[in-house]
Amino acid sequence: MLSRHSTRRWLPVVIGLLLCATPAAAQVTPAAGYTPPDDTQSIRLSAVIFYDFTATTSPKAKDADGNTITQNAFNVGRTYVNIMGNVSHRVAFRITPDISRETNASSSLSGSLEYRVKYAYAQFNVDDWTGDWKTTWVRLGIQQTPYVDYYEGIYRYRFQGTIFVERDGYLTSSDAGASFHTSLPNNFGEVHAGIYNGEGYARAEVNDQKAIQIRGTVRPFARMSSVVARGLRLTAFYDGDHNIKNGDRRRFVFNTMFEHAHVNAGLDYLNASDQSSISASRFSGEGWSFWATPVFQTKGTGLEALVRFDHLTPDTTKSTQDRERTIAGISYWFPHPGGAATAALLLDYERVKFAGFVNQPTQQRIAVHGLINF
Repeated sequence: MLSRHSTRRWLPVVIGLLLCATPAAAQVTPAAGYTPPDDTQSIRLSAVIFYDFTATTSPKAKDADGNTITQNAFNVGRTYVNIMGNVSHRVAFRITPDISRETNASSSLSGSLEYRVKYAYAQFNVDDWTGDWKTTWVRLGIQQTPYVDYYEGIYRYRFQGTIFVERDGYLTSSDAGASFHTSLPNNFGEVHAGIYNGEGYARAEVNDQKAIQIRGTVRPFARMSSVVARGLRLTAFYDGDHNIKNGDRRRFVFNTMFEHAHVNAGLDYLNASDQSSISASRFSGEGWSFWATPVFQTKGTGLEALVRFDHLTPDTTKSTQDRERTIAGISYWFPHPGGAATAALLLDYERVKFAGFVNQPTQQRIAVHGLINF
């Protein structure tokens, strides 16, 4: 038996051990399979370069002495420097300077490569509260518009040239605004909607009109065992805007896309309506585009082909005037062991034919296009 003196001597030690043990006993063990959110603050740098050598075989050009020449040039079509970071698992940001050629003939910098902002936005991730609806976020600032960015993630050949609806001037890839994105449960699709200035990232807002853009994509067979069926995506996109008050500027696009280990393919339908002012006539444009990229080895590594055909009637009241674009090429995607960086070279031929247009000769170009994405 402990004496009263021994009890007084050991009692503080016992109390101290109990106090130390109490917090440990109160801790809650995380559920099995639970991964705590990563709130590590970080910043990352990456770069994208589009470069090419292009020869315009038709129409021929004239030099300063009037000699007939085949215009050709080495170009750096676009350079991005991406700065991306996380403040926490709920707050992220991106800044992307865009370096491109100044084409304003009246500018003293005409022909120079100029710096401008392509993306600059804050992103607020709300997956903590949306359950099975993942990749749910809100963006504020200069950011990707809903259709073009989604499309290019599958098409992968922007370094040859922009997609159908952007190359013919109907949409822009980036604009200032606010947008919301969420993915449907079980990978059945996604929704991306936003309000934008409507003028594109390269122009300032000119009035009080705003563009409402929304894209809905479904993968109807996402849960099927068939790899072929799972590769099908159906997309509808709407852009409602105004050139000026009561002067409509609307675009509707329906797209079917297919992804497979051996081929990607897409088919677009575009309907557009424009009215420059309330006193001007409204005219509608309509067109479609088909493309395919057969893979001869492994997608993203080795040889691929690019085949694309665009058909556009800029004004349906002049149905005899059509613009047709044909692109055909062969590409090589360099192996990229140990990372997500990509590099590719594309040898391609492009022809643009203007049927029914006056003084619009057929354009033909042969080019070598290159991509570095690191």
